[in-house]
Amino acid sequence: MITIYHNPRCSKSRAALLLSEQFAAARHLPLTVVDYQKTPLTLAQLHTLQQQLGQPVRAMVRDNEDEYAALQLQQAGDAALLQALAAHPNLLQRPIVVYQDRAQIGRPPEALHALLKD
Repeated sequence: MITIYHNPRCSKSRAALLLSEQFAAARHLPLTVVDYQKTPLTLAQLHTLQQQLGQPVRAMVRDNEDEYAALQLQQAGDAALLQALAAHPNLLQRPIVVYQDRAQIGRPPEALHALLKD
């Protein structure tokens, strides 16, 4: 199974979705598309996603969003960042694809080739 945390308004996310769809179709794998703006991730889901990424929580955060500055997240720790991501889903990097219990941020979409391989 492949899961993509997707923002349909983002061109990078749409490109990553196309790559994910092609990979899933070629291998007859189910693909779950989660519009995380409409269905925000819980703290538990965010923690799991961070573990699957194998990167610091800060790597999951879009620091160019207005909420980032408004919430003064520049020096925030992991717990505060996860809380902010749960409360403000637009702060989540996009897209993020999960496959075989590993995750990859698809910026640029070509970064997904390291994850979506046999």
